[in-house]
Amino acid sequence: EIVFLLGTGDNQSDAIRLVQQFGNPFAAAQALEKVKTLWEQTLGKIQLNTPDTSINVMANGWLMYQTLACRFYARSGFYQSGGAFGFRDQLQDALTIIHTKPELVHDHILLCASRQFLEGDVQHWWHPPLGRGVRTRCSDDFLWLPFSTCRYVDFTGDMSILNKKASYLEGRHLNPDEESYYDLPGISNISETLFEHCNRAIRHGLQFGSHGLPLMGSGDWNDGMDRVGQHGKGESVWLGFFLYDILIRFSTLADKFNQQSIAENYRKEAILLKENIDKNAWDGEWYRRAYFDDGTALGSAKNAECKIDSIAQSWSVLSGAGDPARAAMAMESAYKNLVRKESGLIQLLDPPFDKSGLNPGYIKGYVPGVRENGGQYTHAAIWLVMAFAKMKNKARTLELLDMINPVNHGSTPEQIGVYKAEPYAVAADVYSVDLHVGRAGWTWYTGSAGWMYRLMVESVIGLYREGDTLRLDPCIPDHWDTFYIRYQFRDTAYHIRFVRTEEFGRLNRLMVDGVEQSENRIMLNDDHQQHQCELFIKRIYQSILSE
Repeated sequence: EIVFLLGTGDNQSDAIRLVQQFGNPFAAAQALEKVKTLWEQTLGKIQLNTPDTSINVMANGWLMYQTLACRFYARSGFYQSGGAFGFRDQLQDALTIIHTKPELVHDHILLCASRQFLEGDVQHWWHPPLGRGVRTRCSDDFLWLPFSTCRYVDFTGDMSILNKKASYLEGRHLNPDEESYYDLPGISNISETLFEHCNRAIRHGLQFGSHGLPLMGSGDWNDGMDRVGQHGKGESVWLGFFLYDILIRFSTLADKFNQQSIAENYRKEAILLKENIDKNAWDGEWYRRAYFDDGTALGSAKNAECKIDSIAQSWSVLSGAGDPARAAMAMESAYKNLVRKESGLIQLLDPPFDKSGLNPGYIKGYVPGVRENGGQYTHAAIWLVMAFAKMKNKARTLELLDMINPVNHGSTPEQIGVYKAEPYAVAADVYSVDLHVGRAGWTWYTGSAGWMYRLMVESVIGLYREGDTLRLDPCIPDHWDTFYIRYQFRDTAYHIRFVRTEEFGRLNRLMVDGVEQSENRIMLNDDHQQHQCELFIKRIYQSILSE
């Protein structure tokens, strides 16, 4: 046996101590065993045993590992060796690891609050330990703070985090002709509660254009659309849906936090925003994506390029802001225009930007069919599948999940010859350009891993943690007659079996330790015992929903 050591010490003597401590096979083996045990415990909090082995493989280890090891801890990967914290990036990752390490999510939310400027905007990204980073005009970054805070409180029931204090950053304002600048900001002597940090972020986001939709800034979720609102007048339809979702969530949180006036104000803002979306965002068969500074629509049937964009359609459902009939039509349009069954991918937008006069920004610099420019941007593809799951469209949900699951791109040598990437790591993008259709572009360092985990565990399997209860609301295919989940709540294990039934009566019936429950909710109690649960799913219920 040969032991190789690679590490760092505080100084020479500390390095020598580490060499002496781990320089023999026994000590090295012990250290390796500790690492394995740690990952087994971390990744084993939720274990699925479904009829779909491709879901089991990804959900029982790989997705959480990719999110934690690559995205959250290292913040680095084969294709991007950075180390920076992305404000919105790692907040979204945190929404995934909340199942496994809620204490890390708690600390990360407060860390992000401390990277907010007094004006309400935030650093787009920053490098520890000093905190040098960029201040931008991105219009969605800061809104992920209230979004993630609401999710954390709903999941854990921990309202105390809202009273935790964090300081602000101070830095010069962006000049009128500046998109961003890189600097080391100062630390303000003003410190406020997380609730107020979230409140500042939302207030900063209540800036609207002539259509009553949020200003696009130098890009919303899609940084590549950095010229749509470069003169400060462009508007984002997607951001309208996202902001509506936050206004509704945060108003509910504000009520619980005894801030009724704030709650009522945000509900009024949400109603007005929804009216403006209904009035100005609909294109006839789907929702538009944005408006340029001069009022030209983007994501419209009238456009030669980018006639339809995925995320406006998916978030019309996910946010609840879309008119139900219109949202259903929009999702059907997205399925018809963006799903490429023969290639096994879901485009972000179509047709790609190429030769038309539209200049949305640097997205047009990508080859048509690559990355955001008409390729599959997996982050958005997952949102589309989540939206079908929310609509309880089981057939579409599983069809599209199978399509974007990387395992299903690597089942044969021929598939790997096309995909050319690890079939156990989510790829940020998959090409749709003719010469490379189906080829993965960028793996590991992508927030898509976390969202795919949530798609599988929450949207499909239907596990929703709400404080000390576990709500069960699956969206599973008709041919799954039974499957099993092990859910770890602190030091207590809940074994949950899902069973099809032909019995009459309630649509779904839950038994916990032999006792029938009035709702499909398991009351979680850390009593260090093993609990047996069964959810009986009425088969006719599935048939009705699929029609």
